[in-house]
Amino acid sequence: MATNPPTGDGRRKGAVRQRSQTKTPSGHYVKRDAKTGRFMDVKTTDKTPFKGVRKE
Repeated sequence: MATNPPTGDGRRKGAVRQRSQTKTPSGHYVKRDAKTGRFMDVKTTDKTPFKGVRKE
């Protein structure tokens, strides 16, 4: 996992490994595990991408 010091500043040092994200037809972003290819999480609160996760 990436390290995040100092805590609370909203920044990430490095990327989240073995994860990617793609945009659904509805406009929401979905997080995917790169090893298995399974979808892990959908961001439904807003239509902004996940922080620190690479895009496909």
